[in-house]
Amino acid sequence: MAALFAALGVWQVQRLSWKLDLIARVEARLQAAPVAAPAAVSAADEYRRVRLEGRFLNDRETLVQAVTELGGGFWVLTPLATDSGTTVLVNRGFVPPERRDPASRAAGLIEGPVAITGLLRLTEPGGGFLRANDPAGNRWFSRDVAAIAAARGLGGAGAPVASYFVDADATPVPGGFPVGGLTVVRFANNHLVYALTWFALAGMCLAAAVFVWRRPAGMRGIPAS
Repeated sequence: MAALFAALGVWQVQRLSWKLDLIARVEARLQAAPVAAPAAVSAADEYRRVRLEGRFLNDRETLVQAVTELGGGFWVLTPLATDSGTTVLVNRGFVPPERRDPASRAAGLIEGPVAITGLLRLTEPGGGFLRANDPAGNRWFSRDVAAIAAARGLGGAGAPVASYFVDADATPVPGGFPVGGLTVVRFANNHLVYALTWFALAGMCLAAAVFVWRRPAGMRGIPAS
């Protein structure tokens, strides 16, 4: 048991090193100057600051349920037909329930060319916790790029849809809605606590073994010679 607990402790130390490296890499991306949005991405690109130019397809926006520091409501995902020919879903920000109708925030439905800066995010397929997306019912619990693109009739040979979406920054929107810049970048990092726990359990097992070994033979259930 001591060996097992010690091995688990070593594993958590390795996990701690990995997590600290991940946090450092993400912090570097968050502080870097925005770059042109790439055509293809990997996990190493998440939270990279990017810049897009194009025109919003406001008639094809999608509302995704959200809980933010401003309360419960919806993310507004609007396709952006970029100047490069690719369509990118842009999470323009948060709206409360009373602003879910586009008519209630008409000033924010920007027409014409726009430049967007934000964080590149990886798609969130399937849905939220215990809640599956329902494209037919237009109920969305996660930002599933492929499913939303299919439901809104996006894509095609002339305008492929990017496999990621972009969280817009806090640049004010006419009329005040949607509210951007609410992305939470936080990674749980309890590996040091876990490692100390496993090592403590290993030490307790060794101490218990020594205690039992040092007891008189008769008290250990071994017949005295």
